[in-house]
Amino acid sequence: MLLRLAIGCLLGFGLLGSMINNAAAEAPQVKIETSMGDIVVLLEPDKAPKTVENFLTYIKDGFYNDTIFHRVISNFMIQGGGFTTDYQRKPTRAPIENEADNGLSNKKGTIAMARTMDPHSATAQFFINVKDNNFLDFTSKSPRGWGYTVFGRVIKGMDVVNHIRNAATGPGGPFPTDAPQEPVIIRSMTLLNPEAVSATAASATK
Repeated sequence: MLLRLAIGCLLGFGLLGSMINNAAAEAPQVKIETSMGDIVVLLEPDKAPKTVENFLTYIKDGFYNDTIFHRVISNFMIQGGGFTTDYQRKPTRAPIENEADNGLSNKKGTIAMARTMDPHSATAQFFINVKDNNFLDFTSKSPRGWGYTVFGRVIKGMDVVNHIRNAATGPGGPFPTDAPQEPVIIRSMTLLNPEAVSATAASATK
């Protein structure tokens, strides 16, 4: 009986592992090719459907090609997706609804949307947390409590993220501080599994 129980547990864990792997395979995966190496992020359309759809639309349009990580704070996050290599701000689509109340936390290695003080002002800029930043999480639907929408996580290339976070920073373009002194360029973003997009689009319209 104990043997049957042990086998049952192993089969159960194996099935669970297979389900997790299948879920990861079905979710959109994006390669961020940078001048310091490649980063792969797994997006979570089930948690942040509108945010993921928005991000993928910018990728499809080639918006992020030849932009930079313009703000790097080594004990906080790395931010990019809004400026060209010569610090020209790129025109964006309309802002999107804040989806930070989705249960996801700004943990180390997660990707989230940057925004202004207006909770619903996110457009194209994003950041990758380089440490646990729980203070950025949703707490309430109030100006101070909305938080920042997490919509995915790094699954490959965290060493590249760490390399970027350790870049020497200072003034650059319109920024008096925190700009990498050697530009960190986002050469391109590529959706690695296009078959996942139809499912993402369907979720976003619900």
